[in-house]
Amino acid sequence: MSTIDYYDQNAQEYYERTVDADLAEIREDFLGFLRRDARILDFGCGSGRDAKAFAEAGRIVEALDGSQELCRIASEYLGMDVRNMMFQDFEETEAYDGLWACASILHLTYEEIMDVMKRIHGALKPQGVFYTTFKYGTFEGERDGRYYTDFEEKKMERLLAELNCFDLERMWLTGDALPGRHEGQWINVILRRKR
Repeated sequence: MSTIDYYDQNAQEYYERTVDADLAEIREDFLGFLRRDARILDFGCGSGRDAKAFAEAGRIVEALDGSQELCRIASEYLGMDVRNMMFQDFEETEAYDGLWACASILHLTYEEIMDVMKRIHGALKPQGVFYTTFKYGTFEGERDGRYYTDFEEKKMERLLAELNCFDLERMWLTGDALPGRHEGQWINVILRRKR
């Protein structure tokens, strides 16, 4: 079963489990790098939780996800169309001030992450800001029915050096935001588009 199949088959349960996760502090950090009139793309929006919060904060928001079922649920929750698209097919030019990829591109291989981050770089306006997060560690492979690429600081620094298209604004660790799951750690990064 592919990662997309997992989300299509478990979309309602995933929505219910994640829609109330408290990421307010991280969203505020991200918004602190953006103007009030910023256009933001929620890249792998899942339940639609963060896109909704950004819209309620007065930002112009778009959302996409690879899972057709999650797009359906998130569209209903948000009251707006959520694009169904695989990250590897994403192609836009200087369209967004901010791009938010919370626990989404972690389902790609290292090589796919490099390719998708190049696509994200192209989709950001000059000096645009990109937030993403990964499970903390070095594991790469299938876990709990989904593919994961985990990162720790050295691996992230290597990725950013290989890409050479983002400046690192901030890198920090957090616990798991899902209710009842406080044992896991996550690595968070806020990046700014170079050139």
